[in-house]
Amino acid sequence: MKAYKVAIVQASPVIFDLEATLHKVAEWANNCARQGARLILFPEAFVSAYPRGLSFGTVVGSRTPEGRELWQRYWNSSVAEGDPACQRLARIAKEAQAYLAIGVNEKDTTSGTLYCSMFYFSPAGKFLGKHRKIKPTGQERVIWGEDDGSTLTTLDTPLGKIGGLICWENYMPLARMAMYQKGVQLYLAPTADARDSWQHTMRHIALEGRCYVLAGNQYVIKSNYPEDLQATDEMKKQPDSLCRGGSVIVGPLGELIAGPLWDKEGILTAEINLGRVTEAKLDFDPIGHYHRPDLFNLSVRNQSETIKVDE
Repeated sequence: MKAYKVAIVQASPVIFDLEATLHKVAEWANNCARQGARLILFPEAFVSAYPRGLSFGTVVGSRTPEGRELWQRYWNSSVAEGDPACQRLARIAKEAQAYLAIGVNEKDTTSGTLYCSMFYFSPAGKFLGKHRKIKPTGQERVIWGEDDGSTLTTLDTPLGKIGGLICWENYMPLARMAMYQKGVQLYLAPTADARDSWQHTMRHIALEGRCYVLAGNQYVIKSNYPEDLQATDEMKKQPDSLCRGGSVIVGPLGELIAGPLWDKEGILTAEINLGRVTEAKLDFDPIGHYHRPDLFNLSVRNQSETIKVDE
C-alpha cells in the first residue's frame, strides 16, 4: 500500500483569545502542509484553551460571580458547529489540503453547555463531523457536559478509517472497544495528560487495536496565560511549566514511530502505511479472530454510523 505522511502539532493556543488562536492554527497547519502532511492533529481543547489551574470560582456548594464571569470569557473564546470560527477551521484544512482533526471547546448555542470536542475537516474544506467527550475528568465536569454516545464517530477516508477518543476516555475499555468495532485504523488521542504513564497507554492501545495511534498534547507555560489570570492567587500557585507535552505517534505493533516530544512546541511527523495494520492482525484482531462474540457483546446506545468521505 502507498505510504503518506501525518503530523501532530504540539503547541499552546493563545489562551482565551479565539481570533489569535485561529491565526496560530493556520500557521501551524500550513507548516505541516509544507512538510507534506495529509492528516494534521491538534491537541485537546486547542481552541482556545485547556484551562489548567483554573477553578472558575467553584467549590462544593457555591460558585462566585467572578468565576461565572471567567466561564463567560471561556465561552466567548469557544467554537460552535457551523459558526464563523468553525468555517475558518474548514478553510484552514482546505488551504493545507489535509484532513484536520482539532480539539475545541464546543459551545452548544441552544442549551448553553460547553463540550470538550474533536472537530474533523476534509481537504475540500468541509466539516465532516465531531466527537464530544463522553466523560470529562474530575474538575472538568464543572465546565464541560457529557456526550450521549451519538458522536462516537469514525470517518472512512481515502487515508483509512479515522477516529478516536479524547484524553482519559482512552482509559475506558468499552469506549476503546466501540472504536475498534468501527474498524479504526488511524486512532487519534488528543490529550492534556503529560505524565510518563500516558505513553504506556498509547502503546497499549496501538497493540490492542492493531492501529496507528496519534496522541497530541499542548506545551504550556504560565506566561502563555493572559496577564490578569497569571496574577490570580490560584495561578500563582501553579508551576511555571504547566504541561510538558509528550505528543507521540505509535505503530500498530506498539512501536514508537515519532516522539515523544517534550518541553517545547513543535511538529511530529510519520509515514503511515495501512498495510502494516493488516500485517499486525496476523496474530491478534480484537474484533476478528481474537474476539469471542459467542461470549461477549458490546452494544452502544445512540452510536453514529461510520461517515463515508470521498475526498
